[in-house]
Formats: sequence, structure tokens, C-alpha cells
Amino acid sequence: MSQLSQASREALSDGGALAGQLDNFTPRQAQLRLTAAIAETFEQRDVLLAEAGTGTGKTYAYLVPALLSGLKTIISTGTRALQDQLYHRDLPRVRDALGVGLKSALLKGRANYLCRYRLQQAKGEPQMVRAAHASREQADQFQRIVAWSGRTRFGDMAELSSLAEDSPLLPLVTSTVDNCLGSECPFFEECFVVQARQRAQSADVVVVNHHLLLADLALKQEGFGEILPGAQAFVIDEAHQLPELAANFFGEGFGMRPLQELARDCLAECKDVAGALAALQPPVRALEQGLRELRAGLEGLPNRGTRDRALARPEVDAAFTGLVDGLADLHESLLELADASLGLDACAARCKDLLARLRRWLGDAPAGQEFEEPAPAESGDVFWYELTARGFRCQRTPLDVSAPLREHRERSHAAWVFTSATLAVGGNFDHLALRLGLLDPNTLLQPSPFDWPRQALCYLPGGLPEPNARGYGTALIAALMPVLEASQGRAFLLFASHRALREAAEALRDAPWPLFVQGEAPRGVLLQRFRESGNGVLLGAASFREGVDVVGDALSVVVIDKLPFAAPDDPVFEARLDAIRRQGGNPFRDEQLPQAVIALKQGVGRLIRSETDRGVLVLCDPRLTSKSYGRVFLDSLPPFTRTRDLQDVTGFFAPQSQP
Repeated sequence: MSQLSQASREALSDGGALAGQLDNFTPRQAQLRLTAAIAETFEQRDVLLAEAGTGTGKTYAYLVPALLSGLKTIISTGTRALQDQLYHRDLPRVRDALGVGLKSALLKGRANYLCRYRLQQAKGEPQMVRAAHASREQADQFQRIVAWSGRTRFGDMAELSSLAEDSPLLPLVTSTVDNCLGSECPFFEECFVVQARQRAQSADVVVVNHHLLLADLALKQEGFGEILPGAQAFVIDEAHQLPELAANFFGEGFGMRPLQELARDCLAECKDVAGALAALQPPVRALEQGLRELRAGLEGLPNRGTRDRALARPEVDAAFTGLVDGLADLHESLLELADASLGLDACAARCKDLLARLRRWLGDAPAGQEFEEPAPAESGDVFWYELTARGFRCQRTPLDVSAPLREHRERSHAAWVFTSATLAVGGNFDHLALRLGLLDPNTLLQPSPFDWPRQALCYLPGGLPEPNARGYGTALIAALMPVLEASQGRAFLLFASHRALREAAEALRDAPWPLFVQGEAPRGVLLQRFRESGNGVLLGAASFREGVDVVGDALSVVVIDKLPFAAPDDPVFEARLDAIRRQGGNPFRDEQLPQAVIALKQGVGRLIRSETDRGVLVLCDPRLTSKSYGRVFLDSLPPFTRTRDLQDVTGFFAPQSQP
């Protein structure tokens, strides 16, 4: 055992630094094994794939060797919320307990920081702000942003807790890679993004999220230097998310929103340039009209589909052609004004980039040398679209990201630790290792240390029809009502589709428990109300499989309606299955089943969050027992006591069964 491994184990052991400094800290054998393995990986600059079940204490297990090693370490989390929790809560606790004076930094993507230039533009153009919202509340919120901008130290938009993550004000006061003026910006010396990156450059431990990590890896960020060169160790928490996210970052796309923002910014930049508004207003209005026509043409298509499916509709094909022409006209007009202001020059560059992306997605050849094309897209890419309530997105996604991930990792000459509560399928890491480009990595599987037979029960209700049968939803609710009565609400119901969620919500409207339904309030508000209710029933779909962390009695039942196989009409997933088939593999065994197992484990992980939690897991899908592959799912779960008897459920919640 290396010196770092020994020191890390001692810090987390009984009588160690953390036990002596942190209230309620309890040494755990699984945590000691995990921290030793991570420390060895750091020492050897090796690669480790480690599953650490809920309750293992994996955050402290990697923070301790990261802080004791003295290596420049980048820690990446799956979400900004967990990034903030790690940086503001966990990291200071461990650093203070160890008594180390290392510098740390929090770094997010540029869209998370106030842009002084864009704020100034918005203040100077009140009609832009009015166009972004219709309510007095939003107008007041804008004034709060203005007031906050004068006192904030870091410019992190998360400091404004009252500002919704999807607020229409955010694009007005934050920048993107496309619209940032870089070193030519008049506010460059005061730029919050520049300052955050400078802090990251000089820090020993940098906390980022996967989006920023991948944006850097994919060379998407420009202008302000890099954070990754020089890092000697990487810890990728929630690593199960990385392959899907990487596919987006190693691909390319465009959408209605950035095109609308370009149109708006073109007009905003006209105010200080004589004649600019008269020159740009016609092509901008034509672009906006073209976007509306394209969105109308896409109406009626599936929400997600292939490029060929969309272009087979004549009105869509014609609308895309019109959009190309509109962007080309706007770019021509912008070029004539680019020398007049930095802002218009930046708009011209954005317009050129969006036009090139659009042409590449359509498969068109560039019109002359003005739009230089990179090498043609790889045959392993899928071109697809997605419709949203008021817009659309078009994307090129690579089917396999293992090669670029492996290339970046090998070039770094650093230690890499990939960890999550859900990496293995039936105790095997092969599926995720393959997608991450890991060749024969070191692996460690530390199950959750909770007392599962005592704390939890897995109920498999009998008599339910096949999940695709008519009447399954009605039968499901009928089977669940006795469970909810026994638990007195306090339940989280996870659905494979939004349609099933809506049907269940309608069926439970008159039930005697408060109902909290995904989509009826912002996620954070919904979870807070659910916690405070004490006896509520929370309904969510796929995105709620992660990030629902409710400790205590408020969540005592988790229901999963169907095995979470990916939707067969997802164009990227469908193309990936076809590629596996062409290579002689088995799409179900090699992709569909492992993906579904990991997704199920995520949902199941919402039930028991601490040593004192108790709860019942209800797995409704009869395929768990009727199909041979059901055993793979069950073998991947913690060691629940399983039952098909409803009396065991009511007995579990009976007063005499409580500890």
C-alpha cells in the first residue's frame, strides 16, 4: 500500500482527522477500500472505474486523496447543483478537517456568469427586455439583476436564487462562445469568466461539471486559455452520464434559439452605427419569418426524428432552403458593416458559423470559399432533429465517442477516476468501460453498506398485464392504491413516459394525499413542497431518476412502472443499435439491456438515502419474472427482501414493525 493510500485510510478511519473534526462522521469499511484504491490510482497515474453504492461516502473517499496528494486535480460532477454542493459544502469540510491549505476553485460554463457587456446592451435597449417577457415580475427581476451586478464578486448567476434556470432574461445578460467578444470586449479586464478561469489556473483543486469538462475536451471553448493542461488527476463523479453527454459535445448542432438570439443581437448592435438599422432590419425580419415558417413546417412530425424524415416533407425542405438563403443574405449585410463595430463584427462571425453548421447538417456543399468546410462527417454519425414547445434543434451526433475520450485521456498523462453509484451491470463493468474507451481498466465495486433486508422491501405485484397491453395504467393504479394506503402516501412514482405520468396524475387527483406532478412547478419547488408535505405523492418521468434526494419518512415508497428501456424511436439510439447489428453484435444484449439496468438502478437509488431510512420498492413490470433477462435486472439491485405478497407490504408499514 502506497504512502498516500495509508494516509487517506488513516484520515477516514476511527480516530482519524475527519472523525475528530466532523460531527456525525462514521468510518465505513467500503469507504476505506474506495479511498485506498483512488489513492493508488493517483500515485500510479492509472485509471479506475469504481461503483460506490449509496451510503458508501464516495465524495469524501476521493476528496481526501485529492487534497493529501498535492496533485492538481479536476473534479467533475454531473450537474451544477451537485457542483455547488461539492464546492461550497463538502470540499471546505474535508479541507478544514485535514488542515491543508490548498487552493480550490469553482468553474462553470460561461453561460453561468453575468456578462457586463450584454447587460449594458440590454439596459440600453429596453425593448429587448420587454420582448423577453410579458410580466411585471420579470421586469422587476431584471432590475434585481442590475442591482446585483453592482455588488457581486464572482458574477455567478446561481447567486440569484430567485432567478429560474430557464428564465428568458438569462440570454440577455450572459454570453455564449458564439457571441462573446473575447479580448476585444470593453469589459474584458472585469470579465467574470476570465476571472473564474484565472482562479482555476492557479488552484490545486478545480470543481467543474461534465458539460464544461467535455466542452474543453472537444475544443469548443475559445479565447480565455485552458483549464485541463497541467492537471495531474481527474475525478469524474456520476460517470455513467459521460458517454451520452460526450456524444453531444463531440457532435455539432444549431437550433432556433441561437438563431433568434443572433437576430436580436444584430438589431441591438445597430444603435451606435449610422445606417446599420436600415441595412439590417430587412434581412433580420426575413430570418425571423423564415424560422417561423420552418417551425410551422415541422409541426406534426414526431418530436425526435432523423434528418431524412424531416426533409422528406416538401414544406420542411423548402423552409430549410429559405433559411439558408436568409442567413446568407444577413451575413452579406453584416460583412458590409463589420468594420463599424466590434459587436457587428462578432454577429457576422456568428452568422457565418451558423450558416456553415446549417449547410453541414443539410449535407450541402459550401457556396464558394467564403464558408470553409471541415472534413466530411464520419459515416458513424447520425443527423437528427428535436422539436420543443416553441422551437427546434438540429444535431449531428457521433455514435461512438470512445476514441476521442481515450485520446484525450492518454494525452493528459494523468490519473483518471470514474465513479458513480451506477456503473456495473450484474457486477460487470464491460458496457461502460467500452463506451468510455477504457481498455482493461482497474475496477472496484463497493455495494451500499445499508442494511437492506432490515431497511427495505422489494414488492413485485402479481396479476398485472404486459406493460404495452391496453389497460396497464389502470391496473397499475389499482395495484398501487393498497400500497399508498399502507404507507399513507410518502411515495415517489417513476414513469417510463410522460403520457403514463399524466394518466396516473389524473387517476390520483382525488386521492387523499397531496399530489406533486413533474411539469406543474419548477423541479426544485416541487421537491421542496414534497419534502414539506410529509405525506405527498410525487410523480416524475425519466429526468427524475437522478437528483431526487429525500432523506427520512417523507419518501418511503418508490414505484417504477416499467423497465426503463430507451424509446425505440430515438434516432440516435436506433442508429447505435443498427451499428451494433452491422458489426455482428447483439443490440439487445450489448446496448438496450445494459442501458436499462443502469437507468433502473438510478431510480431504485432514490429509496434509501441514509442508515435510518426505511422503504418499499415496487417494481410493477411483470417482465422481471416472466422474461429470462429479468434476472439481470434483479441481480444488479441491492439485496432487498423480495415479496409478491401485499400483506408483507402492509406489515412493513405497521407500527410494530418500525424500529
